[in-house]
Amino acid sequence: MRALAAAAIGLAAALAIVLTMTAIGAPSGETSPKPLLTTVPKHP
Repeated sequence: MRALAAAAIGLAAALAIVLTMTAIGAPSGETSPKPLLTTVPKHP
């Protein structure tokens, strides 16, 4: 019975996290003006 209660609590916590993230919304999606480094610098 304890395992069932633990599973229910875990499921409720996961659902609460998902609903919270949905309520907050997605990030703005803006890109950085600085270019990303795509090559590894040479070793000295």
